[in-house]
Formats: sequence, structure tokens, C-alpha cells
Amino acid sequence: MNLKCGLIGLPNVGKSTLFNALTKLKISAENYPFCTIEPNIGIIEVPDKRLKHLNNIVKTKKIFPAIIKLVDIAGLVSGASKGEGLGNKFLAHIRETNIVIHVIRCFKDDKITHISGEINPIHDAEVIQTELILSDLAILEKYIDKENKKFFLKNEHSIELLKLLKRIIFNLNKSIPIRLMSLNNEELMSIKFLNLLTIKPIIFVANVKENGFKNNLLLDQLKIYAHNQNIPIIIICAKLEEEISDLNNIDKKFFLDNLGLKETKLNDLIRASFSLLDLRTYFTVGKKEIRAWTIPNGTTAEQAAGIIHTDIKRGFIRALTISYKDFLLYKGEQGCKNAGKIRSEGKKYLVEDGDILNFLFNI
Repeated sequence: MNLKCGLIGLPNVGKSTLFNALTKLKISAENYPFCTIEPNIGIIEVPDKRLKHLNNIVKTKKIFPAIIKLVDIAGLVSGASKGEGLGNKFLAHIRETNIVIHVIRCFKDDKITHISGEINPIHDAEVIQTELILSDLAILEKYIDKENKKFFLKNEHSIELLKLLKRIIFNLNKSIPIRLMSLNNEELMSIKFLNLLTIKPIIFVANVKENGFKNNLLLDQLKIYAHNQNIPIIIICAKLEEEISDLNNIDKKFFLDNLGLKETKLNDLIRASFSLLDLRTYFTVGKKEIRAWTIPNGTTAEQAAGIIHTDIKRGFIRALTISYKDFLLYKGEQGCKNAGKIRSEGKKYLVEDGDILNFLFNI
């Protein structure tokens, strides 16, 4: 699965700094708006301790974690839905993502300008949400206006779609994003072709100073707002995370130990993205490599095979399956075979998180 996360926020909130920390790339993080015009794209490895445990048994040459493609989208501003601040272009980049990570500034610093002149995290969050809502409204109204005369009243499906779109517009006008409208799966699928923005899952990243994790009024305000909007929030010091990302493993461990942390906060963000998208991981394990593959919850064995290659899906025969727990308990494939723990699953088998799969196919 090609998972793409969009990193958004107002200008000068720490997006590019966080991007640098996550991807270990060095891009411009200058203190002026729109220093990022074309989206920067980086690859993030998904931390998964199971890979290490599997390799302790297999002793393979290469390990390939699951990956996330991260897109640093230039700072949005009020009026983006009308093209302000190159807004239309930036909103188009967001449409291409699976999940939105919204970076919000929760610290004061006179040396770092704020586009509105004051630090107000709730206002910043609402500016972005308003622009996404306005963009969705424009798309829906344009679609209805264009298609209404063609077919909306020609069949029952068209009539039901029109009713649904009008209900969505009604709620959007009340500043309710689509993700909070409790639409059923059938309704969600019927509007998927419109690629609307407020349907996308979202995570808030509260960017604080090193001493801003506690006793931070700005952060407390954002926490309450996030709770009311049913949005998960991850608290990060982007500058600190960028500094940590530059260290070697020994220095990094020493640094984190001094902070009383086992790992960086970035891992919390990556795991939160996985959780919000309801993703699962399965593994292919061999002497040459161990590889993690990302799939949505509810993926069948046949669909999982297609993640590797369409030929494997097309020629699918069966999937030899071992649970992660059994693989560790019986010390690998041969031990599982001796214990009768290798299952032969068909096309419709729903892959479980942690399954070790070996696809048999013929083309």
C-alpha cells in the first residue's frame, strides 16, 4: 500500500523542521512564509520491533520496514480556497494524501514571526479547517450545478446522491467536517470520486519548545479543542527532534536517556497515523530478506498478494500462513512446520496483523 501523509499548517509553525526530523533530509526551514512552494517528499521507515525479533531467528541479510511517504505541503493561509497564497495549488497536493498531519505552533518566540501577528493555536486550527471546508463546498456546489441537469433526476441512485450531497453541504455550512458526519460506508463510497478534503483523517501535532510539554496554556487550549473535534494530538518539539535525528545511535540513546525517554516522539506520530488509518502489517520472511508490508484492516490474502506484485495476485493459489506469535515460539518456519502451525489459506482469508505469509502462485 502506497501510504502518503500530508504535512500541513500555517507558515512558520515548524512543518519543515518536523519534516527534516522525520525524513532526515535537509530542506529549507527559513523564517518567512512559503519557503516551501513545491511539496518536499520523503520516505519514513515505520518502527516495528517485530522485525528485529524475526531476524534474531532467521539471520537474514536485509530488513525492509514498512514505509510512509511524507509530503511537506507549503504553508496554507486564510483565503487558500480562493487561491490566496498559492492556495489552490497547495490544496491540490492535500487531495493526493491518505491522512493529514496538521502542525500547530504552541510556543511564543519573538524571533519567529507568526503570519497573523499573535500565537493562538485554536485560531490557527480553525483557519486551516475553514479553508478545507470552503474548498469542499466549492467542489460540491460546482458538481451539483454541472451535473444536475444531466442526470440527477433520471434515476433513484441519482436522486439519493443529490440528497446526500445537499446534506453534506448543509453540515459543512455549519463548520462540521465530513469526517464528523457519521456517514455509513455506502455513503462514503458514493462520494469517494469527489476526493473531498474534510473526509480525510487528521492528526494534530502540537509543536512546543523543549520546556513546553507541561504548564503550557497554549497547549492546554489546543488539547481541549482537539478533544471536542475528536482529533488525536501528538506533542512534539520539532527543533529538538531535528537535533536528535542528526545523532548517531549511541549518542541518540544517551540523549534520550537523559530526557527519560525510550524513543523519540516521532515514533508516536508514525504509530498514530497507522492507527488512525486502521492499517495492518504482514511479513514475508526468507534467508535473503525480511520485509514488512502495509495493508488496510480487512485485506484478503489475494489482495495482500497484489501488494507485492499483480502477477502474484493474478496467479494466486494459496497463502502458507504462520502467526507472528507461533513463528517466535517455534523458532522459525521449520519449527512451525514440525508443530503443525503452518496454515494453508485461500483467497478470501482475512490477513491478521503480524502474519508471516508465503504466497504460492502460478502464471
